[in-house]
Amino acid sequence: MEVVEHVIIGGEEWCAFPGLHIPAIKARVDSGAKTSTIHASNIHKFNKKGEKWVSFEVYPIQETRRIIIRCKAKIIDYRNIKSSSGISEKRYVIQSTLKIGNYQWSIELTLANRDSMGFRMLLGREAMENRVFVDPANSFLLGDYSAEKISELYQHVKDIRSGLRIGVLASNPDLYSNKRIIEAGEERGHEMIFLNVQQCYMKLDAPNPEVRYRGGRSLNNLDVVIPRLRPNLTFYGCALMRQFDSLGIFCANSWEAISRSRDKLFASQLFSQNGIQIPITGFAKSTLDTSDLINMVNGAPLIIKLLEGTQGKGVVLAENAKAAESVINAFKSLNANILVQEFIKEAAGKDIRCFVIDGKVVASIQREAAKGEFRSNLHQGGTATVIKITTEEKKLAVKAAKVLGLQIAGVDIIRSNKGPLVLEVNSSPGLEGIELATGKDIAGMMIAAIEKQLGWQQNLEIKASVLETE
Repeated sequence: MEVVEHVIIGGEEWCAFPGLHIPAIKARVDSGAKTSTIHASNIHKFNKKGEKWVSFEVYPIQETRRIIIRCKAKIIDYRNIKSSSGISEKRYVIQSTLKIGNYQWSIELTLANRDSMGFRMLLGREAMENRVFVDPANSFLLGDYSAEKISELYQHVKDIRSGLRIGVLASNPDLYSNKRIIEAGEERGHEMIFLNVQQCYMKLDAPNPEVRYRGGRSLNNLDVVIPRLRPNLTFYGCALMRQFDSLGIFCANSWEAISRSRDKLFASQLFSQNGIQIPITGFAKSTLDTSDLINMVNGAPLIIKLLEGTQGKGVVLAENAKAAESVINAFKSLNANILVQEFIKEAAGKDIRCFVIDGKVVASIQREAAKGEFRSNLHQGGTATVIKITTEEKKLAVKAAKVLGLQIAGVDIIRSNKGPLVLEVNSSPGLEGIELATGKDIAGMMIAAIEKQLGWQQNLEIKASVLETE
């Protein structure tokens, strides 16, 4: 086919790259951008007959990972490219034949992760010079593709993997929750891999970033990571999550959301700013303010919490003002950061755990503290029973998870004379108590939500290993 100069194309067009075995990929046409970029993940440089080559994976269809094309191409450059956000980064540059409609010509392509962008490809002005005019008010002037046509174009792709590769990033493989998640994933046909947080390590390198596991095994080929981080590993665990995210690997809860939920002060501030009712909470640094701090939360009895803690650990009930002052000052003398919170007496040692998945409360239980204990956590001897929650409580739980950015969350609510109040939101909620009490397959629901997020359907996961470009 001959290249026809001055062809008119729209602001978005379907493109093809025969040499990369990509029959259709939707591109945003942007004459304001200099270079053209294609979405690429799992990028690896290698040598072939003394030349530098690169292999990479392309998810050519937006909002689905069912179709994966493995590509190889010769590297023609490695240069700094400034993104639309003004950030400069090093990218590999390859050359390939672009086909739009009946026209085709050779262009340069940079490789970058565009998972968060609206298009898997950006067609820049260098690829269009002296060849095309752009009519940004119109789209697909050289032809649009239906979903049926896309399926037809990719029907040649060989199905060599039936499920997703899912890593469970945690500390204890024998913990009920971790075992159930792995079991639920395997039941749905996925490859489930337990990853000990402390045995993962990362390589920070612009051209070849990696996450590796003990013995040097690369984790760059994972599709999903489900974080189940212990509080004392929050910093390192979130650093790993950032690395996975930068590699284009889907994270069931983002590192930002986990960080927000683990910082009780920040979470409380976000709740307050977004109209989410919580028990009156105070925070101060100086011991000179202790008395006023106690009065500010309606006096004793009151709850004293370490900023980072879970399963009821780091939570103290001070029954009178003198005891409260002593405990607060003792914590402060140890340079511990604490919150003080009003004690909701009418709750009578009960709270509600709402399990939220993808913006919906899928199960709820009432937890009741053991005799002589004020903490209702099951790890502190509390008991769990099924409870029907109100519409207001459902909306509160969903909003609290959304404000923190959590796709999967355990939201703890307490019933007070002022209405339902959010006590805490857990980014790695336990499954044992709520599954045993409700009889629901919460782990299976978590896996199903991940499948939905990735556009994955059973028996339709497609992956192709293709030959290198000619």
